Amino acid sequence: MNFITATNEFWSFIITRKAEIFRLIIEHIELTFMAVLFSLAIGIPLGILITRVKKLATPVLGLASVIQAVPSMALLGFLIPVLGIGSKPAIAMVFLYSLLPIVKNTYTGLMNINPDTLEAAEGIGLTKGQILKMIQIPLALPVIMTGVRISAVTAVGLMTIAAFIGAGGLGYMVFSGVQTVNNNMILAGAIPACLLALLMDFIISKIEKAVTPKGIKTADGTIKVGGKNKFSLSKGPGSKVVLAIISIAIIVVTVGFYGKKGSTIVIGSKNFNEQLILGHMLASLLEKNTDLKVDRKMNLGGSSVVFNAAKAKEIDAYVEYTGTGLVNIMQHGPVNSPDEAYKIVKDHFNEKYNITWLDPLGFNNTYALAVKKDLASKYNLNTVSDLSKVSKDLILGCTMEFANREDGYLGMKKAYDLNFNDVKSLDGGLRYNSLNNNQADVIDAFATDGLLKAFDLKVLEDDKEFFPPYYAVPVVRNEVLEKHPEIKTEFKKLSNAISEETMRELNYKVDKLGEDPRKVADDFLKEKGMIN
Repeated sequence: MNFITATNEFWSFIITRKAEIFRLIIEHIELTFMAVLFSLAIGIPLGILITRVKKLATPVLGLASVIQAVPSMALLGFLIPVLGIGSKPAIAMVFLYSLLPIVKNTYTGLMNINPDTLEAAEGIGLTKGQILKMIQIPLALPVIMTGVRISAVTAVGLMTIAAFIGAGGLGYMVFSGVQTVNNNMILAGAIPACLLALLMDFIISKIEKAVTPKGIKTADGTIKVGGKNKFSLSKGPGSKVVLAIISIAIIVVTVGFYGKKGSTIVIGSKNFNEQLILGHMLASLLEKNTDLKVDRKMNLGGSSVVFNAAKAKEIDAYVEYTGTGLVNIMQHGPVNSPDEAYKIVKDHFNEKYNITWLDPLGFNNTYALAVKKDLASKYNLNTVSDLSKVSKDLILGCTMEFANREDGYLGMKKAYDLNFNDVKSLDGGLRYNSLNNNQADVIDAFATDGLLKAFDLKVLEDDKEFFPPYYAVPVVRNEVLEKHPEIKTEFKKLSNAISEETMRELNYKVDKLGEDPRKVADDFLKEKGMIN
């Protein structure tokens, strides 16, 4: 594909999805502003505090450095059990990462002021508060603003991870693009995020110029005060700019976050396209056929994230799989009978978690191992048992979740005596790329993956019937069903309505053809007469 063709395809994608992209940009701005505002509100006072109580400087700066050294995904993992999913842990994560530059620069700026200047201020009778307000902060402001710029620009990039836990923002496009191997979608999220970072840097540079007193010169790396220039943050002209911008930011984020509150049904989904399609089906059924308000929390992450969100009442309903509930959540041994597996999880979830499993949707999206057809021909691979004979010469590329599940690679390795030369844990979409680029020879897949058709792969038969049944089932919190029984009526319309072939075709439309999961879901519901 040449550059012109690729560019045309990209702009066509942007035009098609412009409304969604604009909405994600607004979400990204709201999240970033909130995180940076919290960082300013905590970081600057903390930086001032450790200049006054010097014994706190080392532990405070050390702790801020340690926090910044923790990988962002790990930090999110620590925050989710405490704050749940959505905007709260995302803002908290970015806030914690943004603290170090602001605290450190505030401390450094204040500590590097010429002692003679402070002594002179004391000599003319100024109090400590007056010295801080009229001398120290104005002199340190250029250094402080440098820390703010670093934090704000970094926050824009970090906030892309917010999409992983359902907070929205431009990361949704990036993650979805990776999962569907769609470069246009990745760029549609990455380019606006880069532009936002540049815009943030430009705006803060203008604020820095506006609030810095004219008597302060920093071109040669020194900071000094001109003869008659005395700057007060409470009275100077620059302070009006700062107060105006902060006020606008607070209004924006307040409207954005609290204007959406109300009595709503929150529908969630995991972080792959089939889940996005099914999640949108549930949401659209309620939106179109009932008076309920619906909040769509899609693309939340793996099974444990979504399940814990339901337990914590962060989401009200999502689509789960019987095998996942049985083995991954309940830690139960595999059960090959679909009816028995369904009964076990249905009873257990109702009794222990107050979650109801409704009627299955009809298809079994069990795990599978897939290879390129030329490799299958070379080694005469038809079953997983065939694969075990040559696995020592091959590389497995699989999702992190599959690599660490007993109903995934851990159990299958024992059942089939598999011994791969290497096992690479990858994102769901990247594993198909790894196969296509010959960086992996075997991948894990779901039986209904649209990318199996897109990449023309051969699915190996699970001849020992290792994988338990993974029938898709809507699950809803009991108290929500009791309050809104119409939810059960609407979701029942999907009972046995989707076959494996149908689900594979729906996935193909998103995975290969690049269609919007929500549109694919709505088109299916309209075709079946479930919504208008």
